[in-house]
Amino acid sequence: MPNFCAAPNCTRKSTQSDLAFFRFPRDPERCRIWVENCRRADLEAKTSDQLNKHYRLCAKHFDPAMVCKTSPYRTVLKDTAIPTIFDLTSHLKNPHTRHRKRIKELTEEDLRKIKERRLASSNDQLGSKKDATVEDSTSTTEDEPQLSTEEKELREYLRSLFEALLDYRMNAGDEALKKKFQATAVNTEYVSATQQNQLLDICENTVREEMLMEVRESRFFSLVTGDLVEFANEKHLPLFLHFVNQHNVLREEFLDFMSFDGDESALVERLEAQLTDRWGLSMEDCRGQAHKATGTSTTKMKAVAVLLMEKYPLALHMPCSHMALNIHLANSLPFPNVQVVMETLRRVGAFFRTPFTQDELEKAISTHYQKNEEKGATLKLACGSGWTEQHNVFDVLLDMLPPLLLCMDNIRDNDDGKFADTVAANAYSVTETLSDFEIVVTVVILKNVLTFTRAFGRNLQGETLDVFFAANSLTAVLHSLNEVNDNIDVYHEFWYEEAVTVANVMEIPVKVPRLFLRKQRAADVGEIQAEAYFKEYVTVPVIHGIMQEVEDMFSETNLKALKCLSLVPAVMGQMKFNTTEENYADVYRNDLPSPDTLLAELHCWRIKWKHRGKEVRLPTTIHETLQLPDVKFFPNVDSFLKVLSALPVLKLEDNKSDKASDRLQAYLDSVPATHWNKSLAMLNINTHVKHDLDVMVDKYCRLYPEDDPEAEADAEEVAEEEAPTK
Repeated sequence: MPNFCAAPNCTRKSTQSDLAFFRFPRDPERCRIWVENCRRADLEAKTSDQLNKHYRLCAKHFDPAMVCKTSPYRTVLKDTAIPTIFDLTSHLKNPHTRHRKRIKELTEEDLRKIKERRLASSNDQLGSKKDATVEDSTSTTEDEPQLSTEEKELREYLRSLFEALLDYRMNAGDEALKKKFQATAVNTEYVSATQQNQLLDICENTVREEMLMEVRESRFFSLVTGDLVEFANEKHLPLFLHFVNQHNVLREEFLDFMSFDGDESALVERLEAQLTDRWGLSMEDCRGQAHKATGTSTTKMKAVAVLLMEKYPLALHMPCSHMALNIHLANSLPFPNVQVVMETLRRVGAFFRTPFTQDELEKAISTHYQKNEEKGATLKLACGSGWTEQHNVFDVLLDMLPPLLLCMDNIRDNDDGKFADTVAANAYSVTETLSDFEIVVTVVILKNVLTFTRAFGRNLQGETLDVFFAANSLTAVLHSLNEVNDNIDVYHEFWYEEAVTVANVMEIPVKVPRLFLRKQRAADVGEIQAEAYFKEYVTVPVIHGIMQEVEDMFSETNLKALKCLSLVPAVMGQMKFNTTEENYADVYRNDLPSPDTLLAELHCWRIKWKHRGKEVRLPTTIHETLQLPDVKFFPNVDSFLKVLSALPVLKLEDNKSDKASDRLQAYLDSVPATHWNKSLAMLNINTHVKHDLDVMVDKYCRLYPEDDPEAEADAEEVAEEEAPTK
C-alpha cells in the first residue's frame, strides 16, 4: 500500500517518487513540533502513536543535511530532524480547488513560538553537522530488505548497465553507446531504446540532485542563462545556477536545458516551474539573474529579466562575470547592423580555431604592417585566442580589418589547396560582410562609444576591490556618455571621417545602404547624404541604446548591493575604514539573522580590522573573508557576504577552464551539431559530480519495479526475428 505525504499541498506518494518517506516520531514532544510545522489542524487531536502508525512526510520537507543514506536501501533522519520546508500558499492561487489537508491559521503567539523553535532547531542542526559521529535515527522508510539470489543478480546487472552508460556517454560518446547497447543478440548488454532512456533519466536526476542539494544548503543563488542551443530543430535555453557552497566557495553549475518556445510570460512561468516545482528551490531566495543573449533572443531575454524582477525585486538583473561588459552591451542593441557585426565576430572567432587559419592571419598582418613592424607585432599579440570576446574587441577589429580581409582573400583563393572547400566558402562569406561600408561605420561607432565603458567593464570582471570601485565610478561613465550625446554633431563628424579613412584603405565604396535608397526612391523624397544617414541611423541609436542599457543594468538597487562589497576588509582598508555599509544594508535586511544589531556589529567589524596587528594581512575577496574562523562571531556580516557572493557579476575563484559554461561550449565544439543530445551534454558537462551507482540501481528498482531488462531485451529480439521482411 502506498504511503501518502501528510504535508499540505504535497501530493507525493511512495510508489510514484524516489524520495524517502518518514514516519512521524513516537516521542510526543518531537511529534507535536512536526504537527505544528505541518500546520495540519486535523492532526492535533491524534496521539503520537497514531501519527507514527498512519502518517508520513516525504524527504522534500526536511533540510537535506538532516537526511542520511546509510546504504543503497536505507535512508534515515538525524535525531534532531524537524520538517521546515512546506508549501502553504499554492492552494490560494485556485480558490475553487478542494483542499483536503486544511491549513491552520496561526496567531501571533503561534508565530512567536515557531520562530523561537526554528532558531533552536537551526542551532541543533548546525551542531549536528559539525559532529560527524552522531548516530543516525532508526526512523526509516522500511527495514533493509533481504534480497534473493535472483534479485541480487538483477541489481548487479543494472549496476553494470549504469556503469557502462556513464562511461560510454561521458568518455566515448553517443555513437559508441549505441553500438555497445544495440548490438546483436551475442551482446548480453543489449537494452531497448525505452530502457536506455529510463536508465539515462535516472543518471541525470541523480547527478542533478547532488548539485541541487548543495544549492539548497546554501539557500541563496543566482540564475544564469547562456546562448541558445538547438536540439532536434527546437531552441533550448541552458540554465546555470550561481551559488556559494557549504565550504564558502563560489560555484556555477549547469543544471538543464529548457525549451525556448512561447512568449516572455510563458518563458517566465516555465522558469519558475523548473526552479520551484521540479528542483525544490524558492524564487524568493534568488538574488540575481544574468542572461547571455544574442540576435533575436536579446529582446525576449531582457523582457524575461524585467518580468522576474517585477515578481522578485531582489533577483537583480546584472551582467555575468565571464562575459565582457562591452560584448554584452553590443549584443543588447536590437539594431540589424549591430547584430550583423556581433554575429560576424562570433563567426570570425570560430573560423580561426580551424587549423592553419591563425598562421594565415599572422602572415597577412606582417604583410599589411611591414612598414610598421611594432604595430604588427602588437596586433599579433592582441588577436590571440579569445580576442573576439575581450573588452577592446572593436579596437582590435578596426586595426585588423585590412589584414583580416587580405587573410580571407588568400584563404578563399586557396592556391595551395591547404583549406577545405567549406573553409574557403566561410572566408568568402565573411569578406562580403566586412566589405560593406555600413558595417565599417558600425564598428567605428561601437569602438568609440564603448571606449567610455571599457575601464568600467574591465573592473567589473576584476577582484572584489575592482568591482567596488566600478560601482562607485558609474556616475562618471554616465556623465561621459551624456557629454557625447549633448555634442553628438561634433563627435559624429570625427567618427565618420575615421570610418571613411578605413574604407578607403580597404577600397570599400562609401555609400548609403541600397535597401534604404530603394525605400527612399519609392517614397519619392530627396536623397539623403551618407554622413547624415549614418548619424541618424547608426550613431544616435547606438549612443542612446548604450546609455539606456547601462542605466538598466546598474539601477540604484544594483549599485547599493555592489557598494556593500566594502564589507571586505581590503576594501575597507583602501577606504581608510571610512565606509558606510549601513546606508545600503536595507537591500538585504530581511536576509540577516539579527538586523537590529547590524549597526553595532558593523562598528565592531571595522574596529577589528582597523586595529589589527601589523603582521595581519587584509583579506582581499569575499571568499578569503568567509574562510576566516572568527567571521562566525559576526553573523550579520557573514550572512551579508554570502548573499553578495551569489551575485552573478562576481567572478568564480576556480580556474577559468573549470566554468560550466566553458564545459558546455567544449561539448558543443567537439560534437557535430547533428549529434547534439541534451542528456549527453548534461552528463559530459557534469563529469565532476559524484555519482553512486547503488543509489541509481535502487531508484530504478523503485520506479520500474516490474521491468526486467533481460526479459524486455529477449522480447524485442524475438519480435524483430518474427517480423516479416520488407
